[in-house]
Amino acid sequence: MNRAELADVLRTARARVRPQDVGLPAGPRRQVPGLRREEVATLADLSVDYVVRLEQGRGPRPSSQVIAALARALRLDDDDRDQLFRLAGHEPPPAGRIAMSVGPSVFRLLDRMAGLPVLVLSAKGDVLAWNPLGAALQGDMSAWPRQRRNLVWQRFLGSSRCQVAANADEEDAAARASVGTLRAARARYPGDHDLARLIAELRAGSRRFDELWREGRSAPWRAATKSIRHPDLGTITLDCDTLLLPDTSQTVLVYSAEPGSPEATALDMLRAPGPLAHSGHR
Repeated sequence: MNRAELADVLRTARARVRPQDVGLPAGPRRQVPGLRREEVATLADLSVDYVVRLEQGRGPRPSSQVIAALARALRLDDDDRDQLFRLAGHEPPPAGRIAMSVGPSVFRLLDRMAGLPVLVLSAKGDVLAWNPLGAALQGDMSAWPRQRRNLVWQRFLGSSRCQVAANADEEDAAARASVGTLRAARARYPGDHDLARLIAELRAGSRRFDELWREGRSAPWRAATKSIRHPDLGTITLDCDTLLLPDTSQTVLVYSAEPGSPEATALDMLRAPGPLAHSGHR
């Protein structure tokens, strides 16, 4: 581990990222360029003290999971991410592992889609990025522990703020689709240990997941109409389109509604400042 160089790279990378690039308010009283340490800590789900110690070249060697979280928070491209892993004394994620870093061009896409709720998912359903409207619709996903920030885990074992699927038929279809995506991911990434761990945990903890898994069906994320039970707006039905990023097997979920419909009005309420408009981060 090269502590001094790692500290320098982290400080430099933090100074390059503007708050608005990651869905945070810029504020009028910023005295440092880029992000504050507190903001990096929030984005990476780490303590502020831990980030401070890393930037000062102190403390224990960060795990590969921590390095991956910092790379996502700081919007590092693949080359800079790999450098960060090596400076921390780890090998970068090898080929054949599920990509957990979101590219800068995808973040720009989220910024351009500011008027719609958007999420970016890994091949195994991890929520890697979202825009503020995505948080307003799905809840503050930054509050989920990093290892539980996964839509499939939340469906079968969690209790997310709002639930996708409003009736039994929709729930069954959504559950089957979720299991199918993990089967497709395992076929493409048979050596990914985190995927294998997730599947084992779901099979052990959810009888329904295990039943569907043993059926052996495979499917990618697909476009669909989804009913969402929102705690403030009630049940709203939205179109959910999926954009596949083939180089990383990541999926961009985009929610929208027919102009002039009650659902479009509901999205307008999410956009408006106030208690419904929860701020997202990525």
